[in-house]
Amino acid sequence: MTGRTHDLAAFTAMTIVLSAVPVPHISLGTALVAVGANMVGGLAPDLDQPSAKLYSNIRGGTILSKIIDPLLGSHRLLSHSILGVALFGFVSKMLLDASTSFIIVNMEIVWWAFMIGVVSHLIMDTLTKEGVPWLFPIPIHFGFPPLRFFRVKTGGFIEKSLVFPGLILLNGYLFFVNYTMFVQFFKSLE
Repeated sequence: MTGRTHDLAAFTAMTIVLSAVPVPHISLGTALVAVGANMVGGLAPDLDQPSAKLYSNIRGGTILSKIIDPLLGSHRLLSHSILGVALFGFVSKMLLDASTSFIIVNMEIVWWAFMIGVVSHLIMDTLTKEGVPWLFPIPIHFGFPPLRFFRVKTGGFIEKSLVFPGLILLNGYLFFVNYTMFVQFFKSLE
């Protein structure tokens, strides 16, 4: 999937979670940082590509990509597995815990938003022709549907004309069905 599809998928996954799980009262700052963390999480598994969109958005990204790329192996290996999800969870938790002294937001909610984005990335890549090695280091790429012929080509016609618009429609539906809950949620932000 392309970066913009991963961004929208991460946002959609967060919308689904907000629709299903009661969220504690949070500040506007926490909500904004959580949305940003969700978007970063939606792109994070692609850090195993030196050309990842995330690198172009940060200062020194080219240098950072040359350091991280050899550590994660080639594209869709460690960072696209359950082991990679655990690694992202551990490292992000350490970084967020270290920043609690100078950023005053609920880091637990920010962490969950980030992880929702990471998992949404892997789910979306499972729909592509390449699939995802969920059980890395076992070298089997899992995809859905099981027949590769029916899966989505990254950046292809199906992604652009069905998957991306479908995610937009799903978000609209979720906001429509849960309208009162979302209004109350946005009103409660301090």
